[in-house]
Amino acid sequence: MAAIVQAIGLSKQVKSPRLEELPLQILHEVSFSLDAGDSLAIVGSSGSGKSTLLGLLAGLDEPTAGRVLLNGVDLFGLDEDGRARLRGELAGFVFQSFQLLPALNALENVMLPLELQGVTAAKARATLALQNVGLSARLHHLPKHLSGGEQQRVALARAFVTQPKILFADEPTGNLDAATGAQIIELMLELNRAQGTTLILVTHDENLAARCGKQLQLAAGRVV
Repeated sequence: MAAIVQAIGLSKQVKSPRLEELPLQILHEVSFSLDAGDSLAIVGSSGSGKSTLLGLLAGLDEPTAGRVLLNGVDLFGLDEDGRARLRGELAGFVFQSFQLLPALNALENVMLPLELQGVTAAKARATLALQNVGLSARLHHLPKHLSGGEQQRVALARAFVTQPKILFADEPTGNLDAATGAQIIELMLELNRAQGTTLILVTHDENLAARCGKQLQLAAGRVV
């Protein structure tokens, strides 16, 4: 079975703020592969390159060298529009800061990716997704009227409603207290198992990292 995610020699340099200095090496030749349904925690100290790696894997940033294959497609063989289309077909996202649209209620936030895909039963599917994360009584609440944990549940429902093959999560419990974070971990892993989604997440949360099938530890941009 072909890997659903492959990183091959991924490196990222950025120009130093001081022109006379050498470029900064953010990532150095990172390689790994994941099969469908795997879960991977990317861990390491602050500044080790975790979020940069996640951005490259999702095609939100371009590497200085190396390749990423998503479901067999060479991500950086595509132009920006092509990468966006591939993300739309394959990926869901969960962020530390929830990234909900403040003017839309919970149901509308979850319906949005389905509507962008032209799904006709968007409302029914979004309603079911919110029921699955325990928010059937909060469908018509705006984000400002939801707690942090509830907002992250909406974000999880939105990420999983398109049944993505790959879920990228950047510090999904970072803005939550320990108890709420633990609930979100359970929910995310439960949804991950139920849908067979491949989960790739950046986390400082040792409990969350330990629950993933694989861990990739970075130090100064290199795999430890």
